[in-house]
Amino acid sequence: MSLGAGEDTLTVTQFNTQICPPVAEKRLHVHKQHGVNRTDHYHWLRDDQRQDPQVLAHLQAEKDYCDAVMAPIEPLKQQLFTELTSRLDKDESSVPYYWHQHWYQQRYCADNEYPLFERSRQYQGEYQLMLDLNERAKGHEFYDLGGLAVSPNEQLLAFAEDTLSRRIYRVYIKDLHSGELFEDQLDGIDGQIVWSQDNYHLFYIAKDPQTLLGNKVYCHRLGTPQSADRLVYQEQDDSFYLSLGKTLDESLITLCHESTVTSEVSVLAADAPTADFKPLIPRQTGVEYALAKHHQSYFILTNWQASNFQLLRADAANIADRAEWQVLIPGRDDVRIEDVLALQNHLVVQTREQGLTHIYVYDLDMKLLFELPFNDSAYVAGLDVNPRQDSDKLRVYYSSLTTPESVYEYDLSHGGKARLLKQQQVAGGFNPDDYCSERLFIDSRDACQIPVTLVYRRDAFQGDGNNSLYQYGYGAYGHTIEPWFDSAILSLLDRGVVYAIAHVRGGEMLGRHWYDSGRMFNKQNSFNDFIDVSRGLIKLGYCHPQKLLASGGSAGGLLMGSVMNQAPDLYCAVAAHVPFVDVVSTMLDETLPLTTNEYDEWGNPNERASFDYMLSYSPYDQVSEQPYPPILVTSGLHDSQVQYFEPAKWVAKLREYSSGDQPVLFDIDLSAGHGGKSGRYKHYEDVATEYAFMFTVLRIAG
Repeated sequence: MSLGAGEDTLTVTQFNTQICPPVAEKRLHVHKQHGVNRTDHYHWLRDDQRQDPQVLAHLQAEKDYCDAVMAPIEPLKQQLFTELTSRLDKDESSVPYYWHQHWYQQRYCADNEYPLFERSRQYQGEYQLMLDLNERAKGHEFYDLGGLAVSPNEQLLAFAEDTLSRRIYRVYIKDLHSGELFEDQLDGIDGQIVWSQDNYHLFYIAKDPQTLLGNKVYCHRLGTPQSADRLVYQEQDDSFYLSLGKTLDESLITLCHESTVTSEVSVLAADAPTADFKPLIPRQTGVEYALAKHHQSYFILTNWQASNFQLLRADAANIADRAEWQVLIPGRDDVRIEDVLALQNHLVVQTREQGLTHIYVYDLDMKLLFELPFNDSAYVAGLDVNPRQDSDKLRVYYSSLTTPESVYEYDLSHGGKARLLKQQQVAGGFNPDDYCSERLFIDSRDACQIPVTLVYRRDAFQGDGNNSLYQYGYGAYGHTIEPWFDSAILSLLDRGVVYAIAHVRGGEMLGRHWYDSGRMFNKQNSFNDFIDVSRGLIKLGYCHPQKLLASGGSAGGLLMGSVMNQAPDLYCAVAAHVPFVDVVSTMLDETLPLTTNEYDEWGNPNERASFDYMLSYSPYDQVSEQPYPPILVTSGLHDSQVQYFEPAKWVAKLREYSSGDQPVLFDIDLSAGHGGKSGRYKHYEDVATEYAFMFTVLRIAG
């Protein structure tokens, strides 16, 4: 229960504040750019090799301090961990899908941290175990499965593993009949694997060992050393990411080149692995596109002459000639076309309208047959695993903040008749009727309406401004934070805490303009939106002004750092996970991952205008002498996305400048990376830590 009026005498465990935090030594280092000198006393905490004894000693001291401060609430953490994991279906399995001659699924068993990958000749028949990740993870503090690909003849399995958490993978190949591993091993790849149709060649993307960018595509022939692999393609523009795939009919291997605002698709015949990739539509700056192949034609989803994308069709023979493109669904300012699936006799189109997903089914003459019905006020829906083009069945996933993830199958030949295949099971007596979800629009300071999705427990919410509220945000890369069901959130709701997602600019909830309005020289809008949502929720009675929590990770950690600098008195506690906070220094360093790829997201600080703008909001540079709220910062020593030294330096500077007495905790995992702990259950250790931190600040009893 939460503390309200008259409950101040309730005994609630508090932090151990009797110990002093570690103090990082200040060593003078000056960054010089455009005539501006930036003093960085904590630059020495950067160690790319992660071997400097002084750096490691300081990080260990930070971890020890965090553990000591939170030691009195260890029972609460353990209680929460038990509570969070008790809701899981111990024997959860995915819905089997049919590919070639087998039904494939993944399944958890009892208390295992990792799933089993299985297949059967019959739907839910006797399954063959292909891969047990629990066995593969033995002896490793961290384990992550990257790509997993079965050969076209279904005799071989290629899978990629990362045991360091740097997102650098090693590929193994397994004979599915004998169970033996081949001697072939492929090191230093990004985790993606694609088979050619001859079952002898594998395509993969190699990572640069310094920048960790995947910029080279190789073809490996079974039985030969990796050193003999053929270099198929090398990306010359380091602002592009590469990804591999196959068309749905499996006739072409696809190589997608993507930067923030430009994309290109190259292909080679899947039965001609010694050929070279050729671009279908040559890249043009500012033009993005994706393709769905259907026999000898392509459906083209593109922002060419349509900022919210339009759907076109072209013959394969003249696809590069824009004059030959046929407009099927023109672009609209109020509708973002997001995805398209080309089946044998149907075309499925996914759009977003006023922040909500819509899925339409057409015949191949573009006659609208029906729209799939979704009923919640806010929800997430999309195309599930649909591995066969010659199918008249469509699988769709659906979820909301009150609806566990569900997989439906629609019979497209019979008017879209729906069948629920599976819904996520939530143990512990969960009843969706106990909870209420809402979609709001809150006015920003510049008269935009910001979407907010929230959920609360009905019997714990009166709307009188006395509830605590946990506000989450991200706001970058055009990534939309969807209102997925998450059983962990129930631990907030059942204690009277309202949960809210602020869909700030920088995401794409309201279309491409919503993204463009929150990147580059518009980035301040993301921070303003989050703050304005907070104030709006307080004004509307969803939250007590002294019980507002904020949380975000990665680019959402940047959001947390900026809103704390700009409105430190608004939040009673903040959690910043793997936060991107040293924006200017990182974006000036081309040896770091994600720098050159992201100039179109944040700006290029080698240019003075971008430098000045980024400096104006960079959380590390803008730390100032003011009282900051209690802060929990998390990171992983091996993080490949946001290097550990960004939050390490930030924490040191926050402690130096904060004029208040609130704790700044740095919970660094010395064996993890950007995604935190690996494993189904271990993940909830991190959640339990954050919730225990928040509940302690709020004086909420366990």
